Amino acid sequence: MKDITNFLFVGVGGQGILTASDIAAGVGLAAGYEAKKSEVHGFSQRGGVVESHVRWGEEVGAPTAEKGTVDFLIALEVLESDRWIEWLRPGGAVLINQQRIAPMTVTVGDATYPPDEKILAAVRARTEDVTLVDALSIAEELGNARLTNTVVLGALSTRLNVAPETWLSVIEQRVPPKYVELNRKAFQEGRRAVA
Repeated sequence: MKDITNFLFVGVGGQGILTASDIAAGVGLAAGYEAKKSEVHGFSQRGGVVESHVRWGEEVGAPTAEKGTVDFLIALEVLESDRWIEWLRPGGAVLINQQRIAPMTVTVGDATYPPDEKILAAVRARTEDVTLVDALSIAEELGNARLTNTVVLGALSTRLNVAPETWLSVIEQRVPPKYVELNRKAFQEGRRAVA
């Protein structure tokens, strides 16, 4: 089996998960790998769960990783990091945007949102490699909460051996021209946040 890097992007509808995974797949291709992507939308229009697999390698077969083989779990929402943690390979890396979005069960009063400490303890039981980034706050400081996913990609980019310029060129191709400069800033702030 050839070396493959598996990414799993998870979060809630409206957080830009699919855009982030499109960019990650594009970066893999730009870096000279074969890249495949698969996505599952929950009730994404209503704040439902969204997941997207991205795989880079010399040769990539299936577009989805198997449970327990994900190298990078990227959670754009805190609780989703715990919900998907069993997909991470032992010792894999978790990147968590510190944003809490109550699921429907919490909103209607059938469940309570666990405290962050409890969620993080469950995640750290699987791996010590956990990075927290307050991407929403950074995006809001830049004037647009929709930049959260680009901030997270900036943070992720620090863990991969692909030049920041490659990431930026893919981001520039993927976002509307009027948002290119803001996305460049968001990406750089994401890198700075975890440096």
